[in-house]
Amino acid sequence: MKKQFLHALSSTALALVGTLACSSVYAQSAALEDTTQATFDRALNEKNNWYFSWGYSRQQYAPSDIHVSQPGLGNDFTVHQAAASDFPSSPSDTINSLFNLDFTNPQENVRVGKFMNPEKTFAIEFSLDHSKYNTDFGQTVSVTGTKAGQPYNQNLVLDKQNFNYALHNGLNHLMVNAVWLNHLAGPVHKPGDLQLISRVGAGILLPHADNTIFGNENQVGPKNQNICCFASNDWWQINGWTAGVEVGVRYTVYKSIYLELTQKVAYGSLRSVPVYQGTADQTIWMSEQVLSTGFLF
Repeated sequence: MKKQFLHALSSTALALVGTLACSSVYAQSAALEDTTQATFDRALNEKNNWYFSWGYSRQQYAPSDIHVSQPGLGNDFTVHQAAASDFPSSPSDTINSLFNLDFTNPQENVRVGKFMNPEKTFAIEFSLDHSKYNTDFGQTVSVTGTKAGQPYNQNLVLDKQNFNYALHNGLNHLMVNAVWLNHLAGPVHKPGDLQLISRVGAGILLPHADNTIFGNENQVGPKNQNICCFASNDWWQINGWTAGVEVGVRYTVYKSIYLELTQKVAYGSLRSVPVYQGTADQTIWMSEQVLSTGFLF
């Protein structure tokens, strides 16, 4: 009888210890969850937790192959290693664009972000890079494939009539980015604060194709009609995907106003870009320098 009593007492004690241990672990877990939630809520609701920037850019492109398919014309050929350039606005054109509120004329860049921690060192961001792409006239390229139903394998000097291929309004990169900021020098979050900024992101390519191939011009109608995004006669069309990384510095000039200078490298895969009675495919490597001004709000 005594042994049974001691065994029951021991079992009860062990059960009590186990219950207390589980309660302690649960309490610690709940406290950690509450702390994490409080930190996250504070990060989302803190003042100056959003930012917006707008700026200008220059782009450089690696030579790339452009594959053209025009079944109705009997054309299926590749222009090999075509060199291309951007098309920056002149200073006077840029000023006129600003006064006319025509922000899609220059090669501009937009960033809208939200800080996700109280220290403002990590953010999620939407970005638009309104870049421009134009194949260079006067260059000699190799063209292989089929033209007018016949084998075609020869060199071609690109000009406005035989191959004028432009993504001029423009080669738009729309991306969602993860953003990190690290303090480098000066007072933190005050005028004189210098930060290292880095981004990595991915998204879609939304180009406007403007091209003439062997005398046949692609036309999609006025810019203010059929604006976007899936029909064959839309001005801007979703024609692929893009991914990129960006590194630079951000400098606080006055209160919540800052300047930012970055270098970006992006890869784009273009598919079914409209050409006359057909489509074009291409992959692009882009190097881009961006100078912008922004503010926290």
